[in-house]
Amino acid sequence: MKLTMLGTGNAVVTACYNTCFVLQEGGRYFLVDGGGGNTLLLRLKQADIDWRQIRTVFVTHKHMDHILGILWMMRLICQGMARGEYEGDAVIYGHREVIGLLEDMAGKLLHEKQTQFIGRRLHLVAVEDGEQQRILGRPVTFFDIGSTKDRQFGFSMELPCGNLTCLGDEPLNSFGEKYARGSAWLMHEAFCLESQSSLYNPHEKKHSTVKEACENAARMGVRNLILYHTEDDSLEQRRRLYTEEGRRYFDGNLYVPDDLERIAVCRSC
Repeated sequence: MKLTMLGTGNAVVTACYNTCFVLQEGGRYFLVDGGGGNTLLLRLKQADIDWRQIRTVFVTHKHMDHILGILWMMRLICQGMARGEYEGDAVIYGHREVIGLLEDMAGKLLHEKQTQFIGRRLHLVAVEDGEQQRILGRPVTFFDIGSTKDRQFGFSMELPCGNLTCLGDEPLNSFGEKYARGSAWLMHEAFCLESQSSLYNPHEKKHSTVKEACENAARMGVRNLILYHTEDDSLEQRRRLYTEEGRRYFDGNLYVPDDLERIAVCRSC
């Protein structure tokens, strides 16, 4: 299985794209979040991912930098269906607030020729905490991360090498521990370096530093840690700086990917 980071930045980045990614197994794709606009379409093109082959989407929460790109995907998919360019059905998962917002925005912003496919072939499906679906042929459990800002879900996918767990864009807490513990792969936000806390104030935004993310992964016995949803002021040096700090607190495999970087998540998949 391959993971392609379409974007790695936080909400207000300009030098990279907002955090979103695609999991791929063979010719099947699972898109997680969409970033804040139609740059999503450019990132898919640059990654050589055909949007016509994306059948499953998950939106973690309703913040602009995660949900607005999904509207462009909905428009593209519906247009493709109308033109006979998109075969089969598509499913977008999210919790009830996310699905309600997508339905509302689509009704107000998309043309009737596009929205006619919503509910018929483009299915907006609300999931509950602890609900399991099968995606890319793998069991996936969605869970409420316990955000105190806006309701947000993560997910854990069962792989032959162990679970891949995505915590959304907030730090690990007690709500996510049972999914993160012992994961082969953990995706954890890291807004900035510990030394930059006074500059970026990550805790005020309910985010963590690289040090804190790595401490969480070490405490959970994680083997592979992917850091994302970062600032972009240090983009050219980000990988080196984040890796240097992270190595002090986490001795597993540490990944600080750039936009469009691919990671072989489970070589046995």
